[in-house]
Amino acid sequence: MPTLIAHPTRIQAAGNKPKLIDEYIGRVNSKTSASSVAHMRSPAGWVEPGQTPEFDEVTVVLKGMLRVEHKEGFFEVQAGQAVIAHAGEWVRYSTPGAEGAEYIAVCLPAFSMESVQRDQ
Repeated sequence: MPTLIAHPTRIQAAGNKPKLIDEYIGRVNSKTSASSVAHMRSPAGWVEPGQTPEFDEVTVVLKGMLRVEHKEGFFEVQAGQAVIAHAGEWVRYSTPGAEGAEYIAVCLPAFSMESVQRDQ
């Protein structure tokens, strides 16, 4: 039988400014470890620590621009575009644009604080 997810759980975000993370599917809201799906809204000037996660992360930008730094440089992912950050690769996410960004993140397997491996 399908499982209805009636509402997300608000998750505390890392970074220099408040960012909204609403987890629909994942270890917290649905007790799912195979994958996680979260709706993110980050303000202008937000940046989080770099990370080398143990999961793949697919991000679809809905509004604004998400900067994704990696070992060779960075991508500026615009509304209507997506990016895949592969497990074991260092990345850092930020929203330097004036309007911030709104995006959906899907992690395979699901995001966890233990598997994100943030920089110190």
